[in-house]
Amino acid sequence: MSEAAPTPTASRRPWWIPPFLGRIPDLEPQHVRLLGFVSLALFFENYDFSLLTAALPFIASSLEIGESDLGGFTGMIRLGALPAFFVVPFADRIGRRRVFLASVAMLSLGTLLTAFSQTATQFVAIQLLTRTFMLTAATVAFVMVAEELPAAHRGWAIGMLGALASLGHGFSAILFAWVEYLPFGWRALYVMGVLPVLFLGSFRRGVPETRRFATQADGGGRALAGYFEPFRLLIRRFPARAAGIALLGLLTAASMGSAYQFTAQFLLVHRGWEPGQYSLLVLTAGALGVLGNILAGRLGDIVGRRVVGAAFIGVFPLLAWGFFRTDGVFVVISWSLLVLSLTASTTILRALATELFPTAYRGTSTGLQTMMETVGAAGGLALATVGMRSGLELTTVLPLLSLLAPLGVFVIVLFPETRGRELESISE
Repeated sequence: MSEAAPTPTASRRPWWIPPFLGRIPDLEPQHVRLLGFVSLALFFENYDFSLLTAALPFIASSLEIGESDLGGFTGMIRLGALPAFFVVPFADRIGRRRVFLASVAMLSLGTLLTAFSQTATQFVAIQLLTRTFMLTAATVAFVMVAEELPAAHRGWAIGMLGALASLGHGFSAILFAWVEYLPFGWRALYVMGVLPVLFLGSFRRGVPETRRFATQADGGGRALAGYFEPFRLLIRRFPARAAGIALLGLLTAASMGSAYQFTAQFLLVHRGWEPGQYSLLVLTAGALGVLGNILAGRLGDIVGRRVVGAAFIGVFPLLAWGFFRTDGVFVVISWSLLVLSLTASTTILRALATELFPTAYRGTSTGLQTMMETVGAAGGLALATVGMRSGLELTTVLPLLSLLAPLGVFVIVLFPETRGRELESISE
């Protein structure tokens, strides 16, 4: 684009970016288009993800699962992301676009099938498969945005992708408010998950292969041969960075993920809230969490990923203690800030996982982070189950688990700063 050429965002704001998400930088039309399509796919990924949190009390009642067993139940479902570690590297062999489109189709069908679960075992089995492709689609989406967007606005783009995707939580909250009146209750919410299949044709037309992948010098990404090569090169060339990304994913998921998983259970069961009240909380105070993606992205582009990530991760235990140990208006305030910390931290972690490694195995590195987040979440939920079976209250176990998050601060400050740098210069 020449210097005199008009930019798409300078003259016209895309209709699908709400004004409250702030100013849009000057971007090429194809960059805006790509961001829109991958955000739509992740909107539905977030919709499915949020259902397990919001509808957990109703699912537990319907499938006869006791509260002391919910940690193990949800932990098993979280393990569905483990196979994603072996699916995501295909994006480094056959292309980002193919893996992304296949994953969107599979997560949509998996969400639909979840509605027909008759036992806890069936629910877990279907969600395990669905989560595999949910995490694969999300991981590859962040890789595509990181590779295509200009370095100066890469943090903003990753944050905007997270913000737009998180609106799926709001859509879920709107429908969840009617869960007691919908035919078939919580099952009707999962039926809605089939919608992405209807957009599959649009995704195929609107999501191109990234130029960085298509122009790899060695052409190694064109075939399935050498599937394990990205794993080997990742560990051989960047052992410290790979270990750091893995440890960050483990710690943050065990603390942040476990605490957030039980927020609806805490409010509906321990505080006596109605589904409509929880939905109102998500739709109003939850907006602060959506803005956390944008805030972290913009601040990351201005002051750096390390400082922003360390700040939001480090403050999480205080917010968790505030949420689970207070009542009234303080619950609303602390929940809003807790979600803000969670979304902002996730934005920084996604940025680092995609920026610190070369194109040839960038998908593998983000898959590694996803796998360790899965292990961390499952481990944290297992610890929560052990704690509650030992006689500790939910309101004690989860704040204790949140203390694992600050350990990640010692890891994140050791990474090289990626702000404003081209991906090739970072990996060199």
